[in-house]
Amino acid sequence: MTWIEAIILGLVQGLTEFLPISSSAHIRIVGEFLPSGADPGAAVTAITQIGTELAVLIYFWRDITRIIARWAGSLAGRVPASDPDARMGWLIILGSLPIGVLGILLQDWIDTEFRSLWITASMLIGFGILLALADRLGRQRKTLDQLTVRDGILYGFAQALALIPGVSRSGGTITAGLAMGYTRKAAARYAFLLAVPAVFASGFYKLAQVVAEPGQQGPYGMGETLLATVIAFVVGYLVIAWLMRFITTNSYMPFVWYRIVLGLGLFVMLSAGWITA
Repeated sequence: MTWIEAIILGLVQGLTEFLPISSSAHIRIVGEFLPSGADPGAAVTAITQIGTELAVLIYFWRDITRIIARWAGSLAGRVPASDPDARMGWLIILGSLPIGVLGILLQDWIDTEFRSLWITASMLIGFGILLALADRLGRQRKTLDQLTVRDGILYGFAQALALIPGVSRSGGTITAGLAMGYTRKAAARYAFLLAVPAVFASGFYKLAQVVAEPGQQGPYGMGETLLATVIAFVVGYLVIAWLMRFITTNSYMPFVWYRIVLGLGLFVMLSAGWITA
């Protein structure tokens, strides 16, 4: 049965990682309704995200390799520091620091208190409202070549909020980008690029912990976790392609309403005792 559960978790991870609806919240919630009835755990969430980030690497391969090449060239003096791609490389590094530092400092909370479904429901609704306000009121004029150090830092702290299930990594960074005046497409694109270092670092860190202490991956073995990761990669790639087309002509409001309805439904289920926090 755990293999079937792994397939379900992989599908959920791939479907929700790039949409601003919080993949970690969905993994946490879905775990309550699986036959095992257990929280899949932060380790499973982090490891399966390796699959979805591989999808980012492939989808944005040209952008990523160009940014790395220009950034490395700036270190060697072959590319001016003002080059947009070289600057992007530095800003992605800078923006990755908040989630890296806070992820280490708050590791015990991330694995325990932050996974309370009461917190998840609150974050789904609260950040859904913030996304709606940013999407409605943001000027949506700036492109990524206008990214500044200040904006890069703010993006980084917005991403760090995703350590709490229900916030959403893409949702937090997209909300920040819209609030700072970036276009919907630019905000989403940078959210995906910024996530690459943090997600790979978190995923491989958790993977190393699981290899050293196999019991840390929760109710699923390494085989099931790897199956979920592969499925998350395939589904995640398709979702990226769909979302980048969707936001060229549509707002983020469908995701806002989904977050609010899911959060309210979660409150009802918790209050009725149908699931435990």
